[in-house]
Amino acid sequence: MQHYWFNKQNNKKLIIFFCGWSFDYNPFKFLDCGDYDVITLYDYASLDFNIDFSKYEQIHLIGWSMGVFIASYLKDKLPELTSAVAVCGTAIPVDDELGIPHKSFELSLIHAEKGLQGKFTRNVFVEDDLLARYEKTPVERSIENRVNELVKLDELIKSYKFEFSPFYTKALVGINDKIIPSKNQLNFWHKYNVPVVELDSGHFPFYNYKSWEEILLCK
Repeated sequence: MQHYWFNKQNNKKLIIFFCGWSFDYNPFKFLDCGDYDVITLYDYASLDFNIDFSKYEQIHLIGWSMGVFIASYLKDKLPELTSAVAVCGTAIPVDDELGIPHKSFELSLIHAEKGLQGKFTRNVFVEDDLLARYEKTPVERSIENRVNELVKLDELIKSYKFEFSPFYTKALVGINDKIIPSKNQLNFWHKYNVPVVELDSGHFPFYNYKSWEEILLCK
């Protein structure tokens, strides 16, 4: 796992952002950090990380897409959280009713390299203006690196047995999500009684926000 500090100014409050599959820090640099230190974790080909969070008085977590699952999977290795917000994802990554449908995931795995060259990105951003904005600050990782991450995630998911425990305090669901069906996201969060805010967005709602704090407040 890799990490990147958006802000590290010895603030008392920290936001840990678990990024989605195939992404990195670059598309998120526009978000204002305010009086938070903010770190993103990404590239889940390995789940090892060694970061000292002990100095912070408040620690908030935001998980996006596959990062929702990874953060939940690693919850026992994380510090005590003040809040945890899930964005366009679930803690069961591949499921016909509660996550990405099995067939869709298998097709993504088979065609990962080709998908990353066009269709996947198009489905993430949906609208032309959002895609054009992304293309000004795109992911900096190689396609080979991102495909390898998905292969490793597939191995992890197939060996994973989900056991629910309270973790997320709120979930944001994009009603036009073309990556993880909105219906499945709603099914998951309603099943486990997690409050939901529905967003008029696709899978990448971040351009609707100016700061990380706005996401925490679930506006």
